[in-house]
Amino acid sequence: MIGGTRLGVMGGTFDPIHYGHLVTAEEALVQFNLDRVVFMPTGTPAAKTHQRVSPAEHRYLMTVLATAANADFDVSRMEVDRPGVTYTVDTLEALRDEYGPRTELFFITGADAVWEIVTWKDAQRVAGLATFIAATRPGYDLEGALRAHERAATGFRIEYLTVPALAISSTDLRRRVAERRPIRYLTPEPVVTYIVKHGLYDEVR
Repeated sequence: MIGGTRLGVMGGTFDPIHYGHLVTAEEALVQFNLDRVVFMPTGTPAAKTHQRVSPAEHRYLMTVLATAANADFDVSRMEVDRPGVTYTVDTLEALRDEYGPRTELFFITGADAVWEIVTWKDAQRVAGLATFIAATRPGYDLEGALRAHERAATGFRIEYLTVPALAISSTDLRRRVAERRPIRYLTPEPVVTYIVKHGLYDEVR
């Protein structure tokens, strides 16, 4: 890939992926003039080592199905194929090596998760590798968040993005499947079919 691009990185467990993730990625693509968004399903997520998470291959394939229709979206196997626990710093450094120093990285995540960044492994290295796009719901106290980050002086470059569809959550989708409630129109139809075919989320977790 030619250097000088603006690359969005949409990290997440995607267990399962849903329209909230897709709308967030599309909004970030347009509002921040990104060239592409790479979806990065986690392998063994560091923050969820004590939680039950679906096998990485299922989560990867659901992400591929959900993003296939958008030519501006890619899905990476980088974290899925990496052995051991997944850390964002390793992923960002690998992307920097792959795409070159002229590529500007934008890590897309939820606004609540932004406050956890300072606790991540090698947080100061992470701060120097990417700009963070924090997706918020309508009504989020954006001014308050900006003031709080300014006071905290963490060194992270953080931009905010308001996304209406963030009311959808993977946790709710898993619960709905376990309770035999519909998830159609909350996630793309191929993902619904995949979940049914493989019997995912039959138990509440």
